[in-house]
Amino acid sequence: MWVIAPAATVALVFSAFAIAFPAQAETFFGTIQGAVIDGFSWYYVLITAFFVAFCLFLGFSRFGDIKLGKDDDKPEFSTGAWFSLLFAAGMGIGLVFYGVSEPLSHYVDPKPGVEGTSAQLAQSSLTQTYLHWGVQAWAVYVVVGIALAYAIHRRGRPLSIRWALEPVLGRRVRGGWGNAIDAVALVGTLFGVATSLGLGVLQISSGLDAAGIISEPGLLAQVIIIAVITTAVLFSVLSGVTKGMKWLSSTNLVLAGLLLLFVLFAGDTFYLLREWVQSIGSYLQNFVGLSFSVSAFQGADGQAWQATWTSFYWGWWISWAPFVGMFIAR
Repeated sequence: MWVIAPAATVALVFSAFAIAFPAQAETFFGTIQGAVIDGFSWYYVLITAFFVAFCLFLGFSRFGDIKLGKDDDKPEFSTGAWFSLLFAAGMGIGLVFYGVSEPLSHYVDPKPGVEGTSAQLAQSSLTQTYLHWGVQAWAVYVVVGIALAYAIHRRGRPLSIRWALEPVLGRRVRGGWGNAIDAVALVGTLFGVATSLGLGVLQISSGLDAAGIISEPGLLAQVIIIAVITTAVLFSVLSGVTKGMKWLSSTNLVLAGLLLLFVLFAGDTFYLLREWVQSIGSYLQNFVGLSFSVSAFQGADGQAWQATWTSFYWGWWISWAPFVGMFIAR
């Protein structure tokens, strides 16, 4: 009650405002986003870099040997099923769209301060995309997932985001502080899901239009798409993680693999393999510098780019972290 009611109220107020006054809502949210980016873009970049370092520390220290479960517990899923569940929860439809559109966007309209030949711009665009969809996103998810998994499987706590902060807040997580934490996590998850769902609906609508199935899909078509997606998600959730969600995630991974193979073999296969290897090297070579880049010397253009790309992604991953972290922990 003290979690659902505040979260639902906030979500309904913002939704009603956006529906009733779309132009004013766009201006309002744009102003807030600009203020956040101007004041805290450095924090987004710093905290995600810290998450990466923290995950590396855990993985290579003695803490990496702690089993997230009872000492005699056996894995509930196979490695393949486990990977497909994490992949579907953490990436999903955004990777399919931005995996193609983002490098092209960076190539046509480079990051302020990035110059060079067409080949250099192409490499830079791919490296920047690798950063946005690389280890930072998973580091954000893993930090929340590990904290929750330890609380749930080692300490016997309920599946709730508040218990990840019990070592910091102590018994206060059982009262108002805990309710506030869960409510904020729920609101963040709702807005994160809304962003992904909105992008997904726009992608599917554009695909139907491009394929000649539906010419210029309107609001009704988009509502139907949302209903179909929501029905599929409800089916997978209600049937449980071990059944519907596992099947949906495995199917999703198979389709993603088939798409990958089609792109690889329908195009210049050996060129794509060479480019892939070189881009991994460029990503590793520039990882630290890009991870801490906030376009500090590029003025208003740099801040606008930061808000549109890097800070947007880091905020998106952080908003998804409670949901994906709980999913990982489960």
